[in-house]
Amino acid sequence: MELETLALQEKNEVMLSYNNDQQFLQKFFDYPYSDDSYVNRLQELEKRTIQRQQLAETIQRFMTPFGISTHAQRHIDELADNGVVVIGGQQAGVLTGPMYSVHKAITVILLARKQRIELGVPVIPVFWVAGEDHDLNEINHVYTETNGRAVKNQYYERYVMKLTASDTVYDQVQMASFVKSIFGNFGETAHTKNLLHEVLDAVEQEKTFTNFFVRLMNHLFQSEGLLLIDANFKPLRLLESNYFCRLINEAEPIATLIAKKEEQFVQEGFNAPIQSAENAAHLFYIHETGRVLLTREQGDFVNESAGIRFTREELLQIAERKPWLLSNNVATRPLMQEMVFPVLAFVGGPGEIAYWAILKDAFHHLDMKMPIIAPRISMTLVTPQVKHVLTEKSLTVEDVLLGKIKDEREKLIGELRNDQLDQLVDETEQLLIEQYEKLQQLVKQQKMLLTTELLQKNVAVHKNQLNYLRDKAEEATLLKYDPVFRTYNLLEGELNPNGSLQERIYTPYAYLNDYGPELIKDLLGLPFEMDGTHKVVYL
Repeated sequence: MELETLALQEKNEVMLSYNNDQQFLQKFFDYPYSDDSYVNRLQELEKRTIQRQQLAETIQRFMTPFGISTHAQRHIDELADNGVVVIGGQQAGVLTGPMYSVHKAITVILLARKQRIELGVPVIPVFWVAGEDHDLNEINHVYTETNGRAVKNQYYERYVMKLTASDTVYDQVQMASFVKSIFGNFGETAHTKNLLHEVLDAVEQEKTFTNFFVRLMNHLFQSEGLLLIDANFKPLRLLESNYFCRLINEAEPIATLIAKKEEQFVQEGFNAPIQSAENAAHLFYIHETGRVLLTREQGDFVNESAGIRFTREELLQIAERKPWLLSNNVATRPLMQEMVFPVLAFVGGPGEIAYWAILKDAFHHLDMKMPIIAPRISMTLVTPQVKHVLTEKSLTVEDVLLGKIKDEREKLIGELRNDQLDQLVDETEQLLIEQYEKLQQLVKQQKMLLTTELLQKNVAVHKNQLNYLRDKAEEATLLKYDPVFRTYNLLEGELNPNGSLQERIYTPYAYLNDYGPELIKDLLGLPFEMDGTHKVVYL
């Protein structure tokens, strides 16, 4: 493996400000992203009261069915004592979802490892799974590269209600068939048989999208002791009962503070990340029809479409007696996470950092500071085949990511275009038009029974045939040089699929299939600097 760093021009305005604008950091965050902040944050955490024993027992209980390594058990024990955590999370995608889920876990592990050494205290890597999310269309598909294109492969199973990912049961036979079809698109390698067996074993052992995801992630990171927890795990909800009560009682000021902070964020020139309203409750309720969002109306908590209305007292009773019927939205999830965990740092992607930016005042209202926000590592993996093509074409990964392949392709098409043929076809079309104009004059002079409309239709037929000839001539040229264009398609399809970074599209299993089961371990052994630059890893 070789590691290369690219200082790509940051297109995300929020990340550009986060990495370079101190005034922006002071307005929207509590800690600058610097080494000094970790010492200050640790001191802040020492003043906090965390239900450590109950939290450790909850994680132990959740992870036991998936297998707890010796390293993970040590982390659980440390969390029960005096450990602090570096935490990040993601939705429960099929085959772990896009690669950035794994990149986020890698960042969490590396940052926890580094701060454990520098602070001299147990720093534990934790990955929370957003099993409470109910938009299955965001997680039920896998992209594979086919002929230079990223092709979406969707797991089709109809679900009527908006069930959470943790409550949605998949058909094991259908899921196994889907997984086999994905691996068929990867192609056979020396690693395929064992890798496919591991994934199919996970399909068979689990029943829900969340547990399938967790089993795969636990297997990939077991040797690192990564702790996993499902946000929708019932015992965790019981632990959160008092915190839900707090969020309910403070719902009005929290909503107002978030809405005003978002307004300030927009005034600074950014887009509104969650479009918060002052009557928001920022909580979901698990109804018989599925997971529904609550708003506040005249002191009550309501969802009109589901016919739900709770008084504050009724919702507090639910929080106390059946907290598993409640869940957080994008705004209260960070607040709940802060109340539950001793969070040294939160690892997030650009979208997450944008919505965290509007939560500072809400944190302060609950007498908490925001944790350090650490941007996740962003990386592109380059296979030996792609590296060979780049060298052959005297191109770099940066060239591809900056869209230069499109310019190269257009330039080549221009060079290959048969100007002589185009000129002759153009001349033929001009002659045709001139002849039809003469025909039209003759018809008018001799008052023939031919209409102008008929002549126009007739000439249009001939024009269409000439356009067909042009297209076929270009098609023949492109076919002649098809290997060259396939090379360009390969580079775009692998490194910049659909105009996006590779990590936002493909599953890591495509690269595990090529590289082998040591991929994660080898990536964790690279000297990554968490400096906001893009990383290129040559496999």
